[in-house]
Amino acid sequence: MEKFLWGSATASYQCEGAWQEDNKLESMWDHYLHELQLENGDVASDFYHRFDEDLKMAKEGGQNSFRFSLSWPRIIKNPQGEVNEEGIAFYRSVLKACHRYGLIPNVTIYHWDLPQYLEAQGGWQNEETCQAFLHYAKVCFNRFHDLVDIWVTFNEPRWFIFNGYFIGNYPPGCHDVDMTIKGAFHVMYASALAIKVFREGNYPGKIGIVHSYTPVNGVDNTVETRIAMRYADNYCNNWVLDTAALGEIPIDMLGKLSSEGHDLSYMTPDKLTVIKHNTVDFIGLNYYSRALVQPYTTGETTLIVNNKGKAGKGTSKTIIKGWFEQVADPNTKKTEWDTEIYPQGLYEGILDAWQKYHLPIFITENGIGVSEDVTVEQVDDRYRIEFMKEHIEAILKAKEEGADVRGYYAWSTFDLYSWKNGCEKRYGLVAIDFEDHLKRKPKASYYWYKDFISKH
Repeated sequence: MEKFLWGSATASYQCEGAWQEDNKLESMWDHYLHELQLENGDVASDFYHRFDEDLKMAKEGGQNSFRFSLSWPRIIKNPQGEVNEEGIAFYRSVLKACHRYGLIPNVTIYHWDLPQYLEAQGGWQNEETCQAFLHYAKVCFNRFHDLVDIWVTFNEPRWFIFNGYFIGNYPPGCHDVDMTIKGAFHVMYASALAIKVFREGNYPGKIGIVHSYTPVNGVDNTVETRIAMRYADNYCNNWVLDTAALGEIPIDMLGKLSSEGHDLSYMTPDKLTVIKHNTVDFIGLNYYSRALVQPYTTGETTLIVNNKGKAGKGTSKTIIKGWFEQVADPNTKKTEWDTEIYPQGLYEGILDAWQKYHLPIFITENGIGVSEDVTVEQVDDRYRIEFMKEHIEAILKAKEEGADVRGYYAWSTFDLYSWKNGCEKRYGLVAIDFEDHLKRKPKASYYWYKDFISKH
């Protein structure tokens, strides 16, 4: 039996810093945040210079796996696709350090940091980006296959596509349904292209996708609510998971989009065939909360994400016109960022995904974002311990009931830059004092996790 992976996770833009070092190009996030003069990841947690210290700390925390992402603009140095050898050398050093510390690398090829030169040519609206991704993925397989057995094509297509093209709070900051549908399709097509070349190259290991999993519950059991739940499930989950795991984009969703007047002609038979025949070996589920929905009542499509924490508490809203509305459960706890704390949703969601796809499952992200004072000797994050304990128990219960769950990754290994939430929203098992030379200090949760792993 394969050993269960107990790890933690990071992402390149959120932790590396060194944004212009060693021939790294500008990413779409560099460009967007600099243009708008927003808090950015130029330095972030400085993992680029401190990875050995961070990986050693993960090892000393009892972890046996480390999930991280590669930065496309650090590896490919121009629109012609030339390889930046300094970027390759950096990631080989990280991977070798993982092995030195007994951490199995779980490597994501794309965690949102598209090279800006591709964004300038249309980003995920442009089919050429799919071919550029294929080239980039192949470079990664060729250069790192001796050190990596767990590959992920994309992290959370739903978030970067919906937030970039629909909600507009991520780059490129658009509000367009047709751009959202096209971007979503191109990402899933690009994922299948990468899987195709991975299989053709007979590279070792397994390849999957990571999805921002939002199990759907309804307010009651009426037919109307069940229809709304299906719309919500297609919107939240099925367009990623069904497409990646079954090779089928939900046809009722495409029918609904087509009946609403959206042009789907770029979803050509040849591309659908590539998607059909190049499905994933496993699925990674990032779980933060479920969605509780009711049938659509009134109003325009509204998507508001709270990026302000306490100052914006209660402002989050999801209405998809003609589809469904998300509602808040008055009986559950929420974080300052309006994220519901609901471990039961993870237990039910794992069983649903297992029954539907019968593929190995990794819980690739799970954590709680909180404002914390890290100037103290040790952050006493009992709330994080309670959160992790309840969610891990939900996973182990689903595993006992037959779901093939192979690993759990706490988000995050250490405090990092949390996109539009800046560095105030802290998820780390290790505190980073951004005001005091990026000093690392393990929190109470780091030691709790170490103890929990040793007992399991």
